Amino acid sequence: MQHETPGSGELILIRHAPIAEPGRLCGRTDFPARIEPARIASLRAALPAPGFLVSSPALRCRQTADALWPGRSAAPDALLWEQDFGAHDGLPYADLPDLGPLDSPELAQWTPPGGESFADLCARVRPALLRYGQRAAQERVPVVLVVHAGVIRAALSQVTTALHAGLAFEIATLSVTRLRCGAEGPFSVIEAGRT
Repeated sequence: MQHETPGSGELILIRHAPIAEPGRLCGRTDFPARIEPARIASLRAALPAPGFLVSSPALRCRQTADALWPGRSAAPDALLWEQDFGAHDGLPYADLPDLGPLDSPELAQWTPPGGESFADLCARVRPALLRYGQRAAQERVPVVLVVHAGVIRAALSQVTTALHAGLAFEIATLSVTRLRCGAEGPFSVIEAGRT
């Protein structure tokens, strides 16, 4: 029997399916997803039906939501776009600068040329995460967000109350992160990055 905190709800964050052109940094670059029916069916079978379904406007997220719940339209939310990597967006991984010397707090504040930092991403998505978390708690239904790794890491940073903490999580494509929510939005991690 799964533990449930009285007066709480659940926010389920799903990272989109793999992109059709792997090997590139994709923030705002809008590559399509590679939908694998067997993986989608397996994931769908492991999830509750969403009480409310939301997606990043990115094509890869919309395609994933459509594949998981055909015939059900996901509400788009522009706050849930992936981090804007500016001049690095769409580049092959081999062409990206080495950020290895930065520690986690420095990495959270680092801004690619013409883009936004992870800290900026966290500030941008925070109101949406609070809103959907509160809705999950009030309506006592699972609220499902089909989003990006950066958005999920931002949610984990919010719950852990340490800005850089979300950067420590690996978030695979089609993985599930579940957060317990109350009147103040998400407050605890049920599970992170389950594939």
